Amino acid sequence: MSLPPETRPADTGVIHDIGYRGYTGPRLGRGYATRALFTQSLRATYGLGRSGKSKVLPMLVLGVVTVPAMIFVAVAITLKRDELPVEYAGYLASLNLVISVFLASQAPVLLSRDLRYQTVPLYFSRPITRTDYVRAKFAAMVCAQLLLMTAPLLVLYLGALLGGMDFSYNTGHLLYGLCAAVLYALVPTSLALVIAAATPRRGFGVAAIMGYLAISAAVAAVAVGISDPSTTGSDTAQWTSLISPTNLVESLVNELFDLGTGFDRRHAPGGLGLTVFALVAAALVVGSYRLLLSRYKKV
Repeated sequence: MSLPPETRPADTGVIHDIGYRGYTGPRLGRGYATRALFTQSLRATYGLGRSGKSKVLPMLVLGVVTVPAMIFVAVAITLKRDELPVEYAGYLASLNLVISVFLASQAPVLLSRDLRYQTVPLYFSRPITRTDYVRAKFAAMVCAQLLLMTAPLLVLYLGALLGGMDFSYNTGHLLYGLCAAVLYALVPTSLALVIAAATPRRGFGVAAIMGYLAISAAVAAVAVGISDPSTTGSDTAQWTSLISPTNLVESLVNELFDLGTGFDRRHAPGGLGLTVFALVAAALVVGSYRLLLSRYKKV
């Protein structure tokens, strides 16, 4: 039963206007948020916008991959050689270990930290979707790898032109090197991101990625190195490169552009091998991307 009006307690609630105003500016939407996430993630791989110690390893790796290229150019110009002492794609293949270190250290930076500190749900609150998140992170790591490998190629190319070496030859081989750089940036990176997304512990992610890349590359290298086609008459050992994403790319590029020399040259065995290696590379990239999408549907 309600009380009569004269016996009801007086209302004591007061609404205070403390000056907050609603946002009336433009709504930039999903596209802008996704691009911002991509830019921030790309910067983070090189330690930009982070602490000083976060910049040490990326910049050190960048120096390690570019300084030898400068030395090769300087030696070739000093000796007045007609061509560089190293192929563009072959130079990238020789840096597989260094590139793997960069990938193993930075892929968990993009994914494992968000999982550990449980910030992923904040991204999905609005306006980006899970697909936007995966797309931005995937593209950022691929671009970071591509920038890392393009830098020494440009040093070699510009040095060759400044040294008066053949323009058409170096331009053609630069394109071979850029094709190899794109494949290196896609195939190993996609697998590394899947591993990084599987654990919130950055240390575990680094160890797992580095362990897989190093061990698979070593096994494939040993199998190819101890097999001499001139005596066995078979390229069977070359198929072991399929277990290593870095060796897979090297073999595919060497066979595609007829690069590399020596009995231990890694290459896809014949036309069938070229087709199989290309299909496996494409399947690894597409499959890894779909696994990432599936992983973040459960977060």
